[in-house]
Amino acid sequence: MSAIGDDLRRVVRGRVFGAGEDGFAEARRAWNLSVEQQVSAVVEVADADDAAAVVHYASRSGLAVSTRATGHTPTAAADGTVLVKTGSLNGVEIDAEARVAWVQAGVQWGGVIAESAKHGLVGAMGSSPVVGLTGYTLGGGLGWFARSRGQAANLVRALDVVTGDGNRVRVSANSEPELFWALRGGGGDYALVTALEFELFEAGALFGGRLLWPAERGEAVLAAFREVTAVAAEELSVWLTFIQFPPFPSVPEFLRGQSMVAVDVLAQGDVTGPLRLFDEIPGVVLDTRRPLDPTEIGGICMEPVDPTPARVRGELLTEFSTEVGDSLLAAAAPNGSVYPLALVQVRHLGGALTRPSADAGVAGGITEPFLLSMLGPAPSPQHAAAVLERRAEVATELSIYSSGRKPFTYLDAGDTPSDAFESATLDRLRDIKRRNDPQDVFRSNFPVAAPLTELDRAILDAPA
Repeated sequence: MSAIGDDLRRVVRGRVFGAGEDGFAEARRAWNLSVEQQVSAVVEVADADDAAAVVHYASRSGLAVSTRATGHTPTAAADGTVLVKTGSLNGVEIDAEARVAWVQAGVQWGGVIAESAKHGLVGAMGSSPVVGLTGYTLGGGLGWFARSRGQAANLVRALDVVTGDGNRVRVSANSEPELFWALRGGGGDYALVTALEFELFEAGALFGGRLLWPAERGEAVLAAFREVTAVAAEELSVWLTFIQFPPFPSVPEFLRGQSMVAVDVLAQGDVTGPLRLFDEIPGVVLDTRRPLDPTEIGGICMEPVDPTPARVRGELLTEFSTEVGDSLLAAAAPNGSVYPLALVQVRHLGGALTRPSADAGVAGGITEPFLLSMLGPAPSPQHAAAVLERRAEVATELSIYSSGRKPFTYLDAGDTPSDAFESATLDRLRDIKRRNDPQDVFRSNFPVAAPLTELDRAILDAPA
C-alpha cells in the first residue's frame, strides 16, 4: 500500500490509487498516450468537497496537485503530484432564459451540447465531443464558433474553485477580478476549478460537414480555400486539412495509407455562397455536408474518440500566401513507412477574435488570420522523434509567415507559457500565481513559474 494513498483515503470519499497499487497504472493514464505522467497518487474525487480535501491535504503535506478531466494534453509537469481526476464532477445545468450553462469540471463538450441543444442553444465548442470543457476553456478555446463569438474563455461568467489553502470560492469579475482574468485563458495554475458558468447562444440554422479529395487535388483546394476565406462571413468557418492516413486497422480500409486533402465547414445561417468554389473541384471522394443538429458538430472532422498517442504543434500565421500553401503541400507528403505528420491543418480565424471585449481574460483577442496545427502519431519513440523533427522543419520553413506565438491550448510537451504569452502578460500571471498559490500547490500541464525548491518551501513554512 502507498502511504500517500492511505492518507488520502482517510479524507476523501472518492477512489484513491497510490503508486504501485492495483489499478494505479490505468488510473493515471491520460487520453493522449504519448506521455506517461509519473504521479505519486490518483484521486477520483466524488465531488467538490473531495477536491477541497485533497488540496487541503496537499498544502499541509508539502505536495503539489494536478488535475485532469480527459488528459488530451498531458506533460511531465505533473510528475510527483497528486493527480485529481474530475470525471465524477459531471453536472450540467442550463438556464435557457438567461442563456447560461453551469457545468462541472469533468464534463466533456459532447455532454454540454447534448443538454443545450434541447433548448436550441449551443456553446463555443471545439472540434471534438470528447475534449474536456474545462481544460479547453481555461486555455482559451479556439473552436467552430471562434470567428463569430471569440475564444471560449471570454464567454465565462464565473468559476467555482478551490484555492491553495483548500477553501471553496466563487470567482467572478466582481469577487476576484485578477484571478478571474488569469483563469480565462491562462491555464489552471492558480486554483482547482470545480465548475464553470458561461454564456450560450442560439444555434440557429447550422450547415456543415467534410469534403475529401485525393492529395493530387491539393493545389486546387488550396487556391479555393484562399479565395473562400478572403470573403467568408464571420458566421462561416472553413478549415483545410492534409491527411496522411496511416495503415492502421482503425482506419477504413479504402483510406489506409492514402494521402488526402479535406475541407471542413460550419455555417451559421445563409452564408454558404463562397463554398461553391469547392464544388467546382473534381474528384471528391466524400461529401458529408448537410443541415446539422448542434449535437452533430463534433463529428464534422471525424476525429478519433478513443485514447491515442500523438504529438501536436500549433503556430499562428500572419498570412496564407501561395508560398505558405507550397510549404504545406511539402509538409503533408508521406515519408516512407513512418508517417511523421498525419494531419496538417489550417483554420481560418479573424472575425470576432480580433475584437475582444474590454473585460476579456488572458485569452484576449487574436490578430493573426490563420492557425496552423500539425499532428503526428507517436506510438513509439521512433515515431515521436520523426514527428518532432518534421514539425520543427515545417515551423522553421514557415517562420517568416508566423507571428512566433502559439495558442495556449496548442502547446505540447516541452513548450512553456512563454511560447503563448508576451513577457508582460506572463509577469502578471506569475504575480497572480504567487499571491493566490504561494506554496505552489497547483501544477498545471504548463506551469507559469518553476516549482518551488525545498529551500523555498522551508522559507514559506518558517515562523514569522
